[in-house]
Amino acid sequence: MTPLQNDTFLRALLRQPTEYTPVWMMRQAGRYLPEYKATRKNAGSFLSLCKNADFATEVTIQPLDRYPLLDASILFSDILTVPDAMGLGLYFEEGEGPKFERTLQQEADIKKLVVPDMAELQYVFNAVSQIRKTLNGRVPLIGFSGSPWTLATYMVEGKGGTDFLNIKKMAYARPDLLHHILDITAQTVIQYLNAQIAAGAQAVMIFDSWGGALAHDAYIEFSLNYMKKIVSGLTKTSEGSKVPSIVFTKGGGLWLEAQAETGADALGLDWAVDIGSARKRVGAKVALQGNLDPAILLSTPEAIEKQVANVLASYGHGNGHVFNLGHGITQWTPPENAAAMLNAVREHSRQYHQ
Repeated sequence: MTPLQNDTFLRALLRQPTEYTPVWMMRQAGRYLPEYKATRKNAGSFLSLCKNADFATEVTIQPLDRYPLLDASILFSDILTVPDAMGLGLYFEEGEGPKFERTLQQEADIKKLVVPDMAELQYVFNAVSQIRKTLNGRVPLIGFSGSPWTLATYMVEGKGGTDFLNIKKMAYARPDLLHHILDITAQTVIQYLNAQIAAGAQAVMIFDSWGGALAHDAYIEFSLNYMKKIVSGLTKTSEGSKVPSIVFTKGGGLWLEAQAETGADALGLDWAVDIGSARKRVGAKVALQGNLDPAILLSTPEAIEKQVANVLASYGHGNGHVFNLGHGITQWTPPENAAAMLNAVREHSRQYHQ
Protein backbone atom coordinates (compact mmCIF):
# COMPACT_ATOMS: atom_id res chain seq x y z
CA MET A 1 0.00 0.00 0.00
CA THR A 2 1.08 3.60 -0.64
CA PRO A 3 2.79 5.22 2.39
CA LEU A 4 0.65 7.74 4.30
CA GLN A 5 1.20 11.39 3.47
CA ASN A 6 -0.74 12.47 6.57
CA ASP A 7 -0.63 10.23 9.65
CA THR A 8 -1.57 12.96 12.16
CA PHE A 9 -4.82 11.20 13.10
CA LEU A 10 -3.09 7.89 13.84
CA ARG A 11 -0.36 9.57 15.88
CA ALA A 12 -2.96 11.44 17.95
CA LEU A 13 -4.82 8.18 18.70
CA LEU A 14 -1.53 6.73 19.98
CA ARG A 15 -0.89 9.90 22.05
CA GLN A 16 2.21 10.75 20.02
CA PRO A 17 3.24 14.36 19.27
CA THR A 18 1.42 16.15 16.42
CA GLU A 19 1.78 19.64 14.95
CA TYR A 20 -1.94 20.39 15.34
CA THR A 21 -5.12 18.63 16.53
CA PRO A 22 -6.35 16.30 13.75
CA VAL A 23 -10.02 16.37 12.85
CA TRP A 24 -12.67 14.29 11.12
CA MET A 25 -16.46 14.22 11.42
CA MET A 26 -18.75 11.34 12.23
CA ARG A 27 -21.05 10.86 9.20
CA GLN A 28 -18.76 13.16 7.19
CA ALA A 29 -19.88 11.35 4.03
CA GLY A 30 -23.59 11.99 4.11
CA ARG A 31 -26.79 13.84 3.43
CA TYR A 32 -25.54 17.35 4.16
CA LEU A 33 -23.43 17.21 0.97
CA PRO A 34 -25.13 17.84 -2.39
CA GLU A 35 -22.62 15.56 -4.12
CA TYR A 36 -23.62 12.73 -1.77
CA LYS A 37 -27.30 13.26 -2.56
CA ALA A 38 -26.50 13.05 -6.28
CA THR A 39 -24.61 9.77 -5.87
CA ARG A 40 -27.33 8.36 -3.60
CA LYS A 41 -29.93 9.16 -6.27
CA ASN A 42 -27.74 7.51 -8.88
CA ALA A 43 -27.36 4.39 -6.72
CA GLY A 44 -31.12 4.03 -6.34
CA SER A 45 -31.18 3.15 -2.64
CA PHE A 46 -29.09 3.45 0.51
CA LEU A 47 -28.32 -0.28 0.55
CA SER A 48 -27.26 -0.17 -3.11
CA LEU A 49 -24.89 2.63 -2.13
CA CYS A 50 -23.39 0.47 0.65
CA LYS A 51 -23.18 -2.73 -1.36
CA ASN A 52 -21.50 -1.28 -4.46
CA ALA A 53 -17.76 -0.68 -3.98
CA ASP A 54 -17.66 2.04 -6.64
CA PHE A 55 -20.45 4.05 -5.00
CA ALA A 56 -19.11 3.46 -1.48
CA THR A 57 -15.67 4.66 -2.59
CA GLU A 58 -17.11 7.70 -4.33
CA VAL A 59 -19.03 8.93 -1.29
CA THR A 60 -16.15 8.15 1.11
CA ILE A 61 -13.83 10.36 -0.95
CA GLN A 62 -16.33 13.22 -1.53
CA PRO A 63 -15.78 15.04 1.81
CA LEU A 64 -11.99 14.77 1.39
CA ASP A 65 -12.19 16.45 -2.00
CA ARG A 66 -14.38 19.20 -0.58
CA TYR A 67 -12.48 19.65 2.69
CA PRO A 68 -8.68 19.32 2.36
CA LEU A 69 -8.28 19.84 6.15
CA LEU A 70 -9.85 16.47 7.03
CA ASP A 71 -7.25 14.17 8.58
CA ALA A 72 -9.08 10.85 8.19
CA SER A 73 -11.62 9.09 6.01
CA ILE A 74 -14.19 6.59 7.27
CA LEU A 75 -15.59 3.67 5.35
CA PHE A 76 -19.04 4.43 3.98
CA SER A 77 -21.26 1.65 5.26
CA ASP A 78 -23.85 1.03 7.97
CA ILE A 79 -23.66 -0.64 11.38
CA LEU A 80 -26.65 -2.83 10.43
CA THR A 81 -24.73 -4.78 7.77
CA VAL A 82 -23.91 -7.27 10.56
CA PRO A 83 -27.46 -8.26 11.58
CA ASP A 84 -28.36 -8.24 7.89
CA ALA A 85 -25.63 -10.84 7.30
CA MET A 86 -27.15 -12.83 10.18
CA GLY A 87 -30.31 -13.20 8.10
CA LEU A 88 -32.64 -10.70 9.78
CA GLY A 89 -33.62 -8.97 6.52
CA LEU A 90 -32.55 -5.33 6.69
CA TYR A 91 -34.62 -2.82 4.73
CA PHE A 92 -35.11 0.94 4.74
CA GLU A 93 -38.48 2.69 4.65
CA GLU A 94 -38.39 6.19 3.20
CA GLY A 95 -38.38 8.72 6.02
CA GLU A 96 -38.51 6.03 8.72
CA GLY A 97 -34.99 4.63 8.87
CA PRO A 98 -33.84 1.01 9.06
CA LYS A 99 -36.11 -1.91 9.92
CA PHE A 100 -35.78 -5.70 10.04
CA GLU A 101 -38.17 -8.25 8.56
CA ARG A 102 -37.38 -10.70 11.39
CA THR A 103 -36.66 -9.90 15.04
CA LEU A 104 -35.07 -11.88 17.86
CA GLN A 105 -37.81 -12.10 20.48
CA GLN A 106 -38.60 -15.81 20.58
CA GLU A 107 -36.23 -18.19 22.37
CA ALA A 108 -36.13 -20.60 19.41
CA ASP A 109 -35.07 -17.82 17.02
CA ILE A 110 -32.43 -16.57 19.45
CA LYS A 111 -30.95 -20.05 19.92
CA LYS A 112 -30.61 -20.40 16.14
CA LEU A 113 -28.42 -17.28 15.87
CA VAL A 114 -24.90 -18.10 14.66
CA VAL A 115 -21.84 -16.18 13.50
CA PRO A 116 -22.41 -15.61 9.77
CA ASP A 117 -19.95 -16.51 7.04
CA MET A 118 -17.85 -13.40 6.42
CA ALA A 119 -18.47 -13.97 2.69
CA GLU A 120 -21.88 -12.41 3.39
CA LEU A 121 -20.02 -9.16 4.10
CA GLN A 122 -17.47 -9.38 1.30
CA TYR A 123 -18.96 -6.27 -0.31
CA VAL A 124 -17.78 -4.28 2.74
CA PHE A 125 -14.23 -5.64 2.50
CA ASN A 126 -14.20 -4.95 -1.25
CA ALA A 127 -15.16 -1.34 -0.51
CA VAL A 128 -12.39 -1.03 2.11
CA SER A 129 -9.78 -2.28 -0.37
CA GLN A 130 -10.98 -0.01 -3.15
CA ILE A 131 -11.15 3.05 -0.88
CA ARG A 132 -7.59 2.44 0.35
CA LYS A 133 -6.31 2.22 -3.21
CA THR A 134 -8.22 5.35 -4.24
CA LEU A 135 -6.98 7.30 -1.20
CA ASN A 136 -3.45 6.59 -2.38
CA GLY A 137 -2.02 7.56 1.01
CA ARG A 138 -3.85 10.89 1.42
CA VAL A 139 -5.20 10.16 4.91
CA PRO A 140 -5.87 7.01 6.99
CA LEU A 141 -9.02 4.94 6.53
CA ILE A 142 -11.21 4.11 9.54
CA GLY A 143 -13.20 0.89 9.61
CA PHE A 144 -16.09 0.46 12.04
CA SER A 145 -18.85 -1.65 13.53
CA GLY A 146 -21.75 -1.19 15.88
CA SER A 147 -21.30 -2.51 19.42
CA PRO A 148 -23.00 -5.81 20.29
CA TRP A 149 -25.50 -4.03 22.57
CA THR A 150 -26.40 -1.45 19.93
CA LEU A 151 -26.75 -4.10 17.22
CA ALA A 152 -28.83 -6.25 19.57
CA THR A 153 -31.26 -3.39 20.20
CA TYR A 154 -32.09 -3.33 16.48
CA MET A 155 -32.21 -7.13 16.29
CA VAL A 156 -34.68 -7.41 19.19
CA GLU A 157 -36.72 -4.23 18.63
CA GLY A 158 -36.72 -4.53 14.83
CA LYS A 159 -36.00 -0.84 14.30
CA GLY A 160 -34.33 2.19 15.85
CA GLY A 161 -35.89 5.06 17.78
CA THR A 162 -37.68 2.84 20.29
CA ASP A 163 -37.90 3.02 24.07
CA PHE A 164 -35.86 -0.25 24.32
CA LEU A 165 -38.56 -1.94 26.42
CA ASN A 166 -38.40 -5.28 24.61
CA ILE A 167 -34.66 -5.68 24.94
CA LYS A 168 -34.58 -4.34 28.51
CA LYS A 169 -37.33 -6.78 29.47
CA MET A 170 -35.15 -9.55 28.03
CA ALA A 171 -32.09 -8.20 29.90
CA TYR A 172 -33.87 -8.38 33.24
CA ALA A 173 -36.15 -11.40 32.74
CA ARG A 174 -34.01 -13.62 30.49
CA PRO A 175 -30.42 -12.37 30.61
CA ASP A 176 -29.27 -15.77 29.31
CA LEU A 177 -31.01 -15.11 25.98
CA LEU A 178 -29.59 -11.60 25.66
CA HIS A 179 -26.10 -12.84 26.52
CA HIS A 180 -26.41 -15.42 23.74
CA ILE A 181 -27.25 -12.67 21.22
CA LEU A 182 -24.43 -10.47 22.52
CA ASP A 183 -21.85 -13.26 22.55
CA ILE A 184 -22.59 -14.34 18.97
CA THR A 185 -22.62 -10.70 17.86
CA ALA A 186 -19.29 -9.97 19.60
CA GLN A 187 -17.68 -12.96 17.88
CA THR A 188 -19.06 -11.69 14.57
CA VAL A 189 -17.81 -8.13 15.14
CA ILE A 190 -14.29 -9.38 15.93
CA GLN A 191 -14.16 -11.26 12.63
CA TYR A 192 -15.79 -8.36 10.79
CA LEU A 193 -13.37 -5.71 12.05
CA ASN A 194 -10.34 -7.94 11.57
CA ALA A 195 -11.43 -8.56 7.97
CA GLN A 196 -11.72 -4.79 7.48
CA ILE A 197 -8.18 -4.40 8.87
CA ALA A 198 -6.92 -7.15 6.53
CA ALA A 199 -8.59 -5.30 3.62
CA GLY A 200 -6.83 -2.03 4.52
CA ALA A 201 -8.53 -0.24 7.44
CA GLN A 202 -5.85 1.59 9.46
CA ALA A 203 -7.95 2.27 12.59
CA VAL A 204 -11.27 0.86 13.79
CA MET A 205 -14.12 2.34 15.78
CA ILE A 206 -16.89 0.65 17.76
CA PHE A 207 -20.10 2.70 17.80
CA ASP A 208 -22.16 2.05 20.93
CA SER A 209 -25.00 4.34 19.93
CA TRP A 210 -27.47 3.09 22.54
CA GLY A 211 -25.27 2.20 25.52
CA GLY A 212 -26.41 5.38 27.26
CA ALA A 213 -29.94 3.94 27.53
CA LEU A 214 -28.78 1.38 30.10
CA ALA A 215 -28.69 1.51 33.90
CA HIS A 216 -25.21 1.51 35.44
CA ASP A 217 -24.82 -2.20 36.18
CA ALA A 218 -26.59 -3.15 32.95
CA TYR A 219 -24.19 -0.99 30.91
CA ILE A 220 -21.19 -2.83 32.35
CA GLU A 221 -22.78 -6.26 31.90
CA PHE A 222 -24.48 -5.93 28.53
CA SER A 223 -22.46 -3.29 26.70
CA LEU A 224 -19.00 -2.55 28.06
CA ASN A 225 -17.94 -6.14 28.76
CA TYR A 226 -18.65 -7.12 25.16
CA MET A 227 -16.76 -4.14 23.73
CA LYS A 228 -13.83 -5.14 25.95
CA LYS A 229 -14.02 -8.65 24.51
CA ILE A 230 -13.95 -7.23 20.97
CA VAL A 231 -10.98 -4.95 21.65
CA SER A 232 -9.01 -7.89 23.06
CA GLY A 233 -9.76 -9.92 19.90
CA LEU A 234 -8.75 -7.25 17.38
CA THR A 235 -5.73 -7.48 15.12
CA LYS A 236 -3.28 -5.10 16.75
CA THR A 237 -0.82 -4.49 13.89
CA SER A 238 -1.12 -4.50 10.11
CA GLU A 239 1.26 -3.47 7.34
CA GLY A 240 3.95 -3.03 10.00
CA SER A 241 1.97 -0.42 11.96
CA LYS A 242 -0.29 -0.45 15.03
CA VAL A 243 -4.01 -0.36 14.26
CA PRO A 244 -5.59 1.92 16.91
CA SER A 245 -9.10 1.24 18.22
CA ILE A 246 -11.73 3.75 19.37
CA VAL A 247 -14.71 2.98 21.62
CA PHE A 248 -17.62 5.45 21.61
CA THR A 249 -20.72 5.21 23.80
CA LYS A 250 -23.23 7.97 23.13
CA GLY A 251 -24.51 9.07 26.52
CA GLY A 252 -21.62 7.19 28.10
CA GLY A 253 -19.90 10.01 30.01
CA LEU A 254 -20.71 8.36 33.36
CA TRP A 255 -18.48 5.40 32.54
CA LEU A 256 -15.31 6.90 31.06
CA GLU A 257 -13.01 5.37 33.68
CA ALA A 258 -14.39 1.91 32.94
CA GLN A 259 -14.19 2.51 29.18
CA ALA A 260 -10.54 3.46 29.57
CA GLU A 261 -9.90 -0.06 30.92
CA THR A 262 -11.22 -1.82 27.79
CA GLY A 263 -7.83 -1.80 26.09
CA ALA A 264 -8.99 0.65 23.40
CA ASP A 265 -6.52 3.34 22.36
CA ALA A 266 -9.10 6.14 22.38
CA LEU A 267 -12.54 7.03 23.70
CA GLY A 268 -15.12 9.00 21.76
CA LEU A 269 -17.00 11.63 23.76
CA ASP A 270 -20.45 13.04 23.12
CA TRP A 271 -21.11 16.75 23.64
CA ALA A 272 -22.54 16.37 27.17
CA VAL A 273 -19.04 15.79 28.61
CA ASP A 274 -16.46 18.49 29.30
CA ILE A 275 -13.38 17.20 27.49
CA GLY A 276 -10.98 18.76 30.00
CA SER A 277 -12.72 16.97 32.87
CA ALA A 278 -12.73 13.75 30.84
CA ARG A 279 -8.99 14.09 30.30
CA LYS A 280 -8.40 14.41 34.04
CA ARG A 281 -10.57 11.37 34.71
CA VAL A 282 -8.86 8.99 32.25
CA GLY A 283 -5.34 10.36 32.60
CA ALA A 284 -2.74 9.05 30.18
CA LYS A 285 -4.51 5.74 29.50
CA VAL A 286 -6.30 6.73 26.30
CA ALA A 287 -6.60 9.45 23.69
CA LEU A 288 -9.90 11.35 23.49
CA GLN A 289 -11.98 12.04 20.41
CA GLY A 290 -14.63 14.75 20.31
CA ASN A 291 -16.73 16.53 21.19
CA LEU A 292 -18.42 19.55 19.59
CA ASP A 293 -22.24 19.58 19.63
CA PRO A 294 -23.24 18.88 15.98
CA ALA A 295 -26.08 21.41 16.33
CA ILE A 296 -23.52 24.24 16.48
CA LEU A 297 -22.95 23.69 12.76
CA LEU A 298 -26.46 25.04 12.12
CA SER A 299 -25.45 28.43 13.55
CA THR A 300 -22.86 30.94 12.28
CA PRO A 301 -19.13 30.76 11.48
CA GLU A 302 -18.43 33.09 14.41
CA ALA A 303 -20.34 30.91 16.89
CA ILE A 304 -18.68 27.79 15.49
CA GLU A 305 -15.19 29.27 15.87
CA LYS A 306 -15.91 30.25 19.47
CA GLN A 307 -17.14 26.77 20.41
CA VAL A 308 -14.23 25.06 18.62
CA ALA A 309 -11.82 27.29 20.56
CA ASN A 310 -13.60 26.34 23.81
CA VAL A 311 -13.24 22.60 23.18
CA LEU A 312 -9.56 22.96 22.28
CA ALA A 313 -8.87 25.14 25.33
CA SER A 314 -10.68 22.69 27.60
CA TYR A 315 -8.50 19.80 26.40
CA GLY A 316 -5.45 22.03 26.71
CA HIS A 317 -1.82 21.49 25.76
CA GLY A 318 -0.39 18.15 24.80
CA ASN A 319 -1.09 15.12 22.68
CA GLY A 320 -3.92 12.64 22.43
CA HIS A 321 -6.84 14.74 21.14
CA VAL A 322 -8.69 14.01 17.90
CA PHE A 323 -11.23 16.77 17.25
CA ASN A 324 -14.66 15.54 16.20
CA LEU A 325 -18.33 16.19 16.72
CA GLY A 326 -20.06 14.67 19.74
CA HIS A 327 -22.18 12.61 17.33
CA GLY A 328 -22.86 12.53 13.59
CA ILE A 329 -23.14 15.68 11.50
CA THR A 330 -26.80 16.49 10.82
CA GLN A 331 -28.25 16.43 7.32
CA TRP A 332 -29.29 20.10 7.64
CA THR A 333 -25.73 21.38 8.12
CA PRO A 334 -24.68 23.98 5.53
CA PRO A 335 -21.46 22.58 3.98
CA GLU A 336 -19.73 25.94 4.44
CA ASN A 337 -20.30 25.68 8.20
CA ALA A 338 -18.45 22.37 8.29
CA ALA A 339 -15.60 24.15 6.50
CA ALA A 340 -15.68 26.90 9.15
CA MET A 341 -15.28 24.28 11.87
CA LEU A 342 -12.35 22.59 10.12
CA ASN A 343 -10.63 25.93 9.54
CA ALA A 344 -11.11 26.90 13.19
CA VAL A 345 -9.64 23.61 14.42
CA ARG A 346 -6.52 24.04 12.31
CA GLU A 347 -6.13 27.71 13.17
CA HIS A 348 -6.64 27.43 16.93
CA SER A 349 -5.09 24.04 17.68
CA ARG A 350 -1.46 24.68 16.76
CA GLN A 351 -0.88 26.73 19.93
CA TYR A 352 -1.56 23.61 22.03
CA HIS A 353 1.14 21.56 20.27
CA GLN A 354 4.21 23.73 20.80
